Amino acid sequence: ATVDEVLTGQQNLELVGRLYHLETAVRRRRAGELLEQFSLTDAADKQARDYSGGMRRRLDLAAALVARPQLLVLDEPTTGLDPRSRNELWAVLEQLVADGTTLLLTTQYLEEADRLADQIAVIDHGTVIAEGTASQLKRQVGGERVAVTASTEADVERVAGIVAQATGAEPTVDRGSREVTSAADGLDVLARVAAALHEAGIEVDDLGLHRPTLDDVFLQLTGHAVAETAPTSEDAT
Repeated sequence: ATVDEVLTGQQNLELVGRLYHLETAVRRRRAGELLEQFSLTDAADKQARDYSGGMRRRLDLAAALVARPQLLVLDEPTTGLDPRSRNELWAVLEQLVADGTTLLLTTQYLEEADRLADQIAVIDHGTVIAEGTASQLKRQVGGERVAVTASTEADVERVAGIVAQATGAEPTVDRGSREVTSAADGLDVLARVAAALHEAGIEVDDLGLHRPTLDDVFLQLTGHAVAETAPTSEDAT
């Protein structure tokens, strides 16, 4: 990390500016701009050792932006952050991209890749096994699926029959979870299933239209879920 915990937030950013040979007035102004952009203005004169984990991560990223790089490489920038800090950092990264910065990001959070990346390369054991946009990768595991969880085991067969009639396809039945799933073509299918269940007087625990996620993509491509180190939650500002 580039953060010196003895220095204040302002001093950390000005130090980076000195390393880039920026003039005093320029680096001071740039530090102020970045502190404001990363919501750190109120902590500008505090030592970095007193920053929360989320604040230190934002200060670290701000330091990388002092010289206005056209390309920014980030290695798992949100690992260990709590959900609030992670979302705040995502918003900052989205704004950087909107302002013209090219971002090369590695992450174990597939939700993060889905939200931030225009192009995704899926890597398993050091090998690129798939590339494309999030939509292109999701299409590899099929389209939308309607899923119904019957309230009782006795209703599973009736639910399966209703789903089959509504979708025109043989559903997949998981008797252990009482879940019936089938390929679906949008909300019209979901509405037909809901209407048929109501007409038949069948109560269900859950009914929904599920779209594939990048987790589904990774699981299908590799046969296992993402190996993710459990994050340590750190305080947000």
